[in-house]
Amino acid sequence: MINHRQEDCDMTSNGVISEENFLQNGEVDIENDEVNGNIGEDEMVSSIDSPSKEIRIVRKAKRFHRQNSGEGQPGNGVLPNIKQNNNKSVILGLKNSRKSRDGLGRGLAKKGGAGGKGTWGAPGDELFEDGSCRDAKDPNYDSDSQDEYVVDSVEPEMTQEEFMKVVEPVLLEYFEHGDTFEVEQTLRDHVGVKEKRAKVLELAVNLALDRKATQREMTSVLISDLYGKFLLQKDISLGFDDMLNNLADLTIDAPDAPQIMGQFIARAVADDCLAPKFISSYKGKVECPHKQSALDKAELLLSRKHGIVRLDNIWGTGGGIRPVKFLIKQMVLLLKELLSSGDIPEATRCLQDLEVPHFHHELVYEATVMILEDSTERAAHRMCDLLKSLAQSVIITPEQMAQGFRRVFDSMPDICLDVPNAYSLLDRFVTMCHREKVVSSDVFQELPQRGRKRFVSEGDGGRIKPQVLS
Repeated sequence: MINHRQEDCDMTSNGVISEENFLQNGEVDIENDEVNGNIGEDEMVSSIDSPSKEIRIVRKAKRFHRQNSGEGQPGNGVLPNIKQNNNKSVILGLKNSRKSRDGLGRGLAKKGGAGGKGTWGAPGDELFEDGSCRDAKDPNYDSDSQDEYVVDSVEPEMTQEEFMKVVEPVLLEYFEHGDTFEVEQTLRDHVGVKEKRAKVLELAVNLALDRKATQREMTSVLISDLYGKFLLQKDISLGFDDMLNNLADLTIDAPDAPQIMGQFIARAVADDCLAPKFISSYKGKVECPHKQSALDKAELLLSRKHGIVRLDNIWGTGGGIRPVKFLIKQMVLLLKELLSSGDIPEATRCLQDLEVPHFHHELVYEATVMILEDSTERAAHRMCDLLKSLAQSVIITPEQMAQGFRRVFDSMPDICLDVPNAYSLLDRFVTMCHREKVVSSDVFQELPQRGRKRFVSEGDGGRIKPQVLS
């Protein structure tokens, strides 16, 4: 009698396993080569081939348990623990597996992400895309354009608008600070300006035509300092050639342009930036009268006795180059003219012509001292109106205004020697300026007060102190 366990047997509903069920369930592990303890393997196979015979088979069920580590599952590289019989071994689910057989895989996309239909290619391929097609079967293929590549460095050419946008602010800023080295470095840093060096000189001279002698002197100094570093002699010659050819148009806006142009040419020759033959090369070839006038002016300045030395001051001495005594004298004259005429716009124009914004505190000082010496109400009102106009238009800055009044405050002991009532006059004038918002509150609080002398009768009741005899 054979004992059977229900959970360890794999049987049909009637307890008999057929050939069909046997093949579907796979190879059966036959332990100890026995069926029911009496039948061997050969007899079992012969019994299966004969459908008329039914055989009861006892075996242990093989169950594969899924684990978290994936061990023993198909496709993870670890084969299940299946015994083999003498005929064949069957490993289901592993033959056509697409998964990596090492259990981990490379962790990379197929073909580095560059293969397959509808893919964008490997990351970074777009950086090396040159836009050309080298595949002969591609519809965009062009055999004429598949030559060898030639790589060359090319500097982009600046347009006239870009040139003006870059260079003009640099030159206008130079008229404020006067640093030629900074101009040179700025022009070198901009790509494309090097190809238009002659235009730099032309623009600098054009800007100086509309300005005063101080800016013209600065332009001549700039040309001299840039020569050999940024400008070449051919660039300077080409720049003056272009300006002489356009001199007729420049004369419309600046009637004295031919004379100024002749002075610039003569100064460039004196500074060894331009060859003397530049002027002689035009003889007999000039038809424009303005152009001829400029060349005649330059030749006249160079032919004078000691002309080269005199050309160093061809634009005169302006701005801070002039002596301090000369500037003080000019300021006193315009203040006296204001007291007599009361013309504030004319006084403002004369002050601006001096071109010394750093010395405007001297005007405030001289105006205040003049009020103290005049000691009239009319003079005080006119000076207050002038200072108010200059302060509102910011021709005199608040710092220069405060510095001028503080200089007066410090000089009051000396002024009192000539004007005994100077403290009271100063108090009245400064109060008037403070009311008109010419003087700030900080400066007004610094207004000095004259100390009163103490008399003998004060605090003594008129009694004279007795003298103690020794």
